[in-house]
This record gives sequence, C-alpha cells and structure tokens, in this order.
Amino acid sequence: MTEPSSAGSVPLEPRRGSLSEVAQLFLKLGCIAFGGPAAHVAMMRQEVVQRRRWLSDQRFLDLFGACNLIPGPSSTELAIMLGYERAGWLALVLAGVLFIAPAMLIVLVIAWAYVHFGTLPAAGWLLYGIKPVIIAIVLQALYGLWRTAVTKGTLLAGVAVLVFALYLLGLNVILLLFGLGILYMLMRNGRRLVHSRASPIVSGGGLGLLARIAMPAAAGKAAVTLPGLTLTFLKLGVVVYGSGYVLLAFLRAGFVTHLHWLSDQQLVDAVAVGQFTPGPVFTTATFLGYLFAGLPGALLATVAIFLPSFVLVALIYPWIARLRQSVRLSAFLDAANAAALGLMAAVTLELARASLMAPSGFTRAPPFGFDPWAVSIFLIAAVILLRFRPNSAWLVLGGAAAGAGLKLAGL
Repeated sequence: MTEPSSAGSVPLEPRRGSLSEVAQLFLKLGCIAFGGPAAHVAMMRQEVVQRRRWLSDQRFLDLFGACNLIPGPSSTELAIMLGYERAGWLALVLAGVLFIAPAMLIVLVIAWAYVHFGTLPAAGWLLYGIKPVIIAIVLQALYGLWRTAVTKGTLLAGVAVLVFALYLLGLNVILLLFGLGILYMLMRNGRRLVHSRASPIVSGGGLGLLARIAMPAAAGKAAVTLPGLTLTFLKLGVVVYGSGYVLLAFLRAGFVTHLHWLSDQQLVDAVAVGQFTPGPVFTTATFLGYLFAGLPGALLATVAIFLPSFVLVALIYPWIARLRQSVRLSAFLDAANAAALGLMAAVTLELARASLMAPSGFTRAPPFGFDPWAVSIFLIAAVILLRFRPNSAWLVLGGAAAGAGLKLAGL
C-alpha cells in the first residue's frame, strides 16, 4: 500500500508491484465482471482496496474521478489506470488488454453463431441470477466510497445527491461532471481564482462538435471498408462519454441512420451481447465489426474503440497527483469524485429496477412489483457479503448457479 510522504500530501509514485499480480487480477475481473461499469468499479475496489490493499479509498476515488473526466469506457480506463498505478507502463497495457480480452473472445464466438444461425445464444437465466448479486456488490462499494468522498463537508454530499437527481432527470453527464466540479471549485476558491489564469482542466465545450463529426453523414447505404470501419470506431473511442447506453445512441445515429450498415434489431442484438457478457460493454464493437467485415473487422473495431482510452489514461495520469496537491484544483477533483459517485448511484438504481422488479406477464402478484426470487438472491448475496466478505467471483458464480437452478426447477 502506498505510504504518504507527509500529512495531507499524495506521493507522485506509488510502491511498484509485479506484472504477474496485475495480470492475474485483471484477467480474473475480465472473466467475472458482469453488470456494467458500476459493477466493475465495485469489484475493482473490493480487490485493490479491501483485499490487496494496493491503495487507499481516497486514491481510488481520485483515479475513478479522473476516469470520468475523459471520454471512453470509464471502468476500462480505471482498470488501465490501476495497472499503471501498481506496476508502471507495461502494467497499463497489460491490465487493459486482459480486462478486455475475455469479453472480446466470448463476443467473437457469439457473433460467429449469430451470423451462421441468426439468433443469440440463450443466457438469460444465468444473467437473471447474476444481476441481483451485482446490485449487492455495488451497494457495498458505494457505501464505502461515500464515506470517503463526503467526509470533507456536507457540500460535497449535496453535489453527489444533486448529480444523482439531475442524471435521472436526463441531464447531460459531461455538464454535470464539469459544471458542478467548476462551480464547487469556484465556491471554495473564488477569491484566489479571480486573479489566476484559467485552469488546465479540459472543458466539455468542444464535445458537441466532436460528437457531430464522429459519424460521417451518408446519403444511402455506404460501402463497408476496413479503413472506414476502423476510423469510425476510433472516433467513437475519442468522443463517447458515459455508459454503454450513451454508446448506443452514437451507434444508432451512425450505423443505422447515417451509414445504413445495420437494422435496429441488429443493433439491439449487438447491445444485448455487450450486456450479458463480462467485461466492458464497449465490446459491442467486436460484435458489430464481425457483422460488418468478419474476423478482421471485429479485431480492428475492438482495437480502434479502446485505443484512445490507453492513450488518454497515459496522458492524464501524471496530472492526478498534481490536481490533488493544488489548493485550487483539489476542490475540483473532490467535486468530480462526489459527482462520479452520484452517477454511479443513479446507474445502480436503473440496474436495480431491471434486476429486482418482476417482468411483465409475471404470473403471481408480487408485493410492490418486486420479483421474489430476484430479491431473495439479492438479500442472500448482501448478507454473505457483509458477514463474510468473500471474493466477488464466488458470489457471481453463485448467482449464475442460482439462476440456472431456477430455470431447471421451472420457477
């Protein structure tokens, strides 16, 4: 675990670990990290803060907050950053590749089956049991991170609650992260900032323009070419903020509306694959690349959409400790951390609705609309997690087994 050099300071270089421990951890997470970015972050915190004690909760929050300020899949960028933090440049690459690779390989197999047989493999009942377990894991992580993030004042708690509410009302993620971060910084350091130069924080003002040029407009169906496919996914990796649902909006605007490479049903199937496989939701790109151009298309699309994340993490990492040490910009980072937790809580609420509520057509009349089996799995997982603090991999496997057992029992 990193030792502080003095009270209130953050060392620029953590104690280095080994490449093998980084590889083992992120390969495991790549195989079991179901549930989307919020679940991935919760599992990473359990592994690197609670079990292995590689870093403190505050340092973890700083890295997580920084990942939310740059485009790309935030949980994948956190994996890349944690690898860099633990063992340097090679670990940066290793952590990201091993977190992505299992999902990419699974998606490749599914894409092959989809092209040859026209349907997706049935995995609904496994996911049915896994999702309630993920909710328990995420809630535990949120509780621990919340205590770290808001101990610096009630105003930061207000930022988190405000972001939670505004996100659910549909406000833009970038506006919330940067807007409230800058507002909080100004409130804390208003007098000092009046006479200072503009801070080096990258504003979100140019993102709208980038989003508009991410997908080329096309009249009629455009021909699929490998260079065109690679460039399109590379642009997506540069401009897409937020969750896989944000990616969905970009994909539909580009591949369905402009390029006419996909139908709506194919896009829905592609996103479903990203949801029920472990690892990053952005491996949807692997599925789409295979549909467009076979194995070369799948590999190029995957590399292109994730490559910007590796570059951006390498660029932003040296600034994180400087942001924390700066009196002015430390306030911005605190607010960004609180805002990121608010976003994580809002996404968890949406996931809980999908995981714990009874589906339409449910034969029984469950109280308050909850699915009793899903709620039971959630409560059992929560008790086990709080009482025994097991490795999250066992909980995920247990949830999958419970879902499969319910299917076999006809319940």
